[in-house]
Amino acid sequence: MTQRLTGGCLCGAVRYTYEGEVGAAGYCHCADCRRVSGSAFGVSVRVAAEGFAITSGAPKSFVKPGDSGRPVARFFCGDCGAPLYTLPPLHPEVVFIKAGSLDDPSVVKPNRQAWTRSRVEWAEIDSSITSYETSRV
Repeated sequence: MTQRLTGGCLCGAVRYTYEGEVGAAGYCHCADCRRVSGSAFGVSVRVAAEGFAITSGAPKSFVKPGDSGRPVARFFCGDCGAPLYTLPPLHPEVVFIKAGSLDDPSVVKPNRQAWTRSRVEWAEIDSSITSYETSRV
């Protein structure tokens, strides 16, 4: 089902839209996602890059190898620092929107968690969802 999503950063300087199929959402417990989110895990939803567009502002990015060793490009607002989305350079057809940046986060229904070997003990997530000790690939 095609959906239209909108979102942006905390200060409103960067805004985006997405139109298309909304893919799977999941929790990530890797150290980088914890640091970027400032919490126990990150939550992202997978969408097709072709339907994603920045509508105002210009996000900044930071590229660093993830726990997998592959580079990950993380995009955020240069003014307020809010995380917005992640691009995996090996898969340019995909964008992972940060769930907290969506205007209506109710569209996100995480059904998996990755990098559980890095999970902090005090972060409890429904154990019935699919879990991966490292990445899901």
